[in-house]
Amino acid sequence: MVLKELAMALAIWLWAIWPGIGIGMIGKGALEALWRNPEASWKIQGLAILCIALAEAVAIYALVVSLIIWFVKLS
Repeated sequence: MVLKELAMALAIWLWAIWPGIGIGMIGKGALEALWRNPEASWKIQGLAILCIALAEAVAIYALVVSLIIWFVKLS
């Protein structure tokens, strides 16, 4: 039982840390782009939201994998 909980925690930790880093980098890049060219704010904002949503999907996959690990019975 401990191995299953460890696998679940490891899956959520490893797969959730990278989207957080990616979202931070996307935000940093969007803010730098807005600072350089404020007139293009609509294009930059739209692309940043799309990229953040795609990065967040990885964290949702991690949640699904950890739930699968949790509910699958080992024989």
